[in-house]
Amino acid sequence: MKKWMIGSLGLVLVLSSCVSQKKYADLESKQRETQDLLNSATVKLNSCLEDKATADARLKTLEEQNAFLKANNQELINNMGDLTTLTSKGADNLEKSLESLQEKDLTIRRLQDAVTRRDSVNLSLVQSLKGVLGNLDDEDIEISVEKGVVFISISDKLLFRSGSYNVTSAAKTVLGKVAQVVNNKPDFEFMVEGHTDNVPYRSGVLLDNWDLSVKRATSVVRVLQNDYKVDPARMTAAGRSHYIPLVSNDTPDNRAKNRRTRIVVLPKLDQFYDMIEDGMDDPEINR
Repeated sequence: MKKWMIGSLGLVLVLSSCVSQKKYADLESKQRETQDLLNSATVKLNSCLEDKATADARLKTLEEQNAFLKANNQELINNMGDLTTLTSKGADNLEKSLESLQEKDLTIRRLQDAVTRRDSVNLSLVQSLKGVLGNLDDEDIEISVEKGVVFISISDKLLFRSGSYNVTSAAKTVLGKVAQVVNNKPDFEFMVEGHTDNVPYRSGVLLDNWDLSVKRATSVVRVLQNDYKVDPARMTAAGRSHYIPLVSNDTPDNRAKNRRTRIVVLPKLDQFYDMIEDGMDDPEINR
C-alpha cells in the first residue's frame, strides 16, 4: 500500500512537471475571468432580487389601492342613487319655494295696490274736506293724514263753551259741512274722540275728565246723527280724557290746544279687503 501511494505521488510530480508554465497562466486567467463573471452575475442577481422586492411591494400597494377604489366606486354608485333621490326632492322643494315666493309677491302687489287705492280715496276725502272747511281758522280745525287714516281735529273753543259738553251753534255749522262730506263717502266709518287737558274736572253727574271727554264725543255724534242724518252705524263715540296731549299742559295756551275733539275717518275693513280682492282681478297685478 505504501509503495503504491509513493508511486502515485511520484507520478503526479512527474506529470506536474510536464504542464507548461503558459498553460498554467492561461488557466489562472480564465479562472479570474470566471470569478469576475460570477461576481458580476451575483451583483446583478442581488439587484434583480431587490427590484423584485420593490415590485412586489408596489404590486401589493396597487392591489390595496385597487381594492379601495373598487369599494369607493361602489359607495359612489350608491351615493349617486341617493343623490338622484335628493336632487329630485330638492327640485320639488325648489319648485314649491318658487311657487310660494310668487304667491307672496302677488300678495304684496295686491296689498300695495289696495294701499294705493286707499291713499287715493283718502286724498280725495281730504280735498273735499278742505274744500268745504277752507274758510276756517287753522287754529280751530286741522285736517291731516297719518298712516293711511284721515284725522279732523276741531278745537274745544269752537265746539264747546268752557266746562260744557253742549255743542255750540257755530260748531254745528262746521259739523254740518263735515257731515256733507262723510255722507257722500258711504264706504267710510269714523270715530269721534273727545280729549281734555289735565285740569281735574267735576261738575254735576260728571266725575272726571273721562266723563267729560266721552260726553263731548257723544254730543258730536248726536248732532251728526240727528241734525245731519249721518248713519249712526258708521259712528263710534270715544273719550280719551287727558292722556294723549298734543303738547305739555304747562301753560293756558297749551292746555287749550289739548282740549279738542278729533274725528278719525277710516275705510271699512271689508271695503279695504274688497280693494285687495279687486286687485286680484287686475290684469296689471296678475300678468
